[in-house]
Amino acid sequence: MQTDPTLAGESNDSRNPPRAAPRKASARFMLTHPLHILSLGFGSGLSPVAPGTVGTLFAWVSFVVFNPHLTVAEWGALIVAGFVAGCWFTAFTAKKMGTADPSPVVWDEIVAFWLVLLLVTPATFTGQLWAFIVFRFFDMVKPPPIRYFDRHLKGGFGIMFDDLVAAFFTLLVIALWRMTA
Repeated sequence: MQTDPTLAGESNDSRNPPRAAPRKASARFMLTHPLHILSLGFGSGLSPVAPGTVGTLFAWVSFVVFNPHLTVAEWGALIVAGFVAGCWFTAFTAKKMGTADPSPVVWDEIVAFWLVLLLVTPATFTGQLWAFIVFRFFDMVKPPPIRYFDRHLKGGFGIMFDDLVAAFFTLLVIALWRMTA
């Protein structure tokens, strides 16, 4: 007796093979590969509420901790290397999770917010807080052209690039604010 393969979760259409259900991010998943640890922001992306915001908070705290020990050039190298490598390992984690841009992947927020903090430093706590708020606004709302890049750029580069554009707009707003103050 022959069964209908579509009822068994298989597809008759070779152009659209069946997809595995997306994997949920968990500590167990994160610890299956070192690149997942980076992609998931050392666990900050595992937050059940607003993982991007928690990842950005992790970026802020880690910046404050490491800033006294790194020069501007070293931060620049770390951010560039973090972006380039992030294009590769965020894509790896996204593929393993079965989702194009999973919300627990927060390395993109971390690198982008490091860039913001590097370029606004020295800034008071209040200045850094405003940078955080403005960056989160652009990253969550994704006004044009951020939304365009988010929807049209795929893979790890797409995951990383829209947050870099959000960082650019954050820096633009801060520069305009500083000019008028």
